[in-house]
Amino acid sequence: MKTVLTTILLLPAMLVFSAGVIAPGAKLEKLAGGFKFTEGPTCDARGNVFFTDQPNDRIWEWSVTGKLSLFLEPAGRANGMYFDAQGNLLVCAEARNELWRIAPDKTVTVLATNFSGRRFNGPNDVWVAPSGASYFTDPFYRRAWGDATAVRVAGENVFFLAADRKELRAVATDLKKPNGITGTPDGKTLFVADIRANQTWRYDILPDGGLTNKSLFCAKGSDGMTIDAAGNLYLCATGATNGVSVFDPAGNLIDHIAVPEQWSANVSFGGADHQTLFITASESLYAIRLRVPGANRAK
Repeated sequence: MKTVLTTILLLPAMLVFSAGVIAPGAKLEKLAGGFKFTEGPTCDARGNVFFTDQPNDRIWEWSVTGKLSLFLEPAGRANGMYFDAQGNLLVCAEARNELWRIAPDKTVTVLATNFSGRRFNGPNDVWVAPSGASYFTDPFYRRAWGDATAVRVAGENVFFLAADRKELRAVATDLKKPNGITGTPDGKTLFVADIRANQTWRYDILPDGGLTNKSLFCAKGSDGMTIDAAGNLYLCATGATNGVSVFDPAGNLIDHIAVPEQWSANVSFGGADHQTLFITASESLYAIRLRVPGANRAK
């Protein structure tokens, strides 16, 4: 695998924003390349970023010191990932369509495999609320490493898994293909992208973990997403545009980060001060410095 550690992409001046979320003078940097398809970036408490190369069945770590190392192989065909407050890595493991928890010593615990006796369609992305409960999307995609040819769980849903793992339920069942997901650090709001409908929805989170007050956040879908400390939402572009589109808390487009790859799959804040945006895009990992830090920092 060819790895590029210091290559700086000289983007057109119009892409170095004088306002918006990009730090003054910041340019997109390609950190590493030569992967097959990168996904699932997430940041641990120290600022190290973990991401997947799903077709090659690997989880990689990009350290705060700028070093790339292999974290886990095989990795359950990991897709979306997220660190919980205990330093465990929650993983949407598509090899057998399960939700995993990987402890710091790399011990794997399977948290969920099915709903009402039917195996999941394919857990895709996950967010852990401050309560310790998990929300994950379960769309259906045909995979080269899977044998499913149609949905197994009725519909393509968003699931809630209680912190004690005693309750699993579908909390959003009316989306066409839910994919990217994130929430606010106070645990009161959940965002879900419906990638097929090209829409992103906002929900209020009820005390019991249920969702209410569904409202359209913006008319744009996303593969993965993240949120910053100012409440801006970062959506990985779909369709004719590539890169990352940034929306303010009212759902207005305020910035766009162009990425020179065919597809930008997912995003996460990372780095020692949590103020660098990491982007998994097709065969590479990118980063750019921002004006504002990310929300939901692991502790």
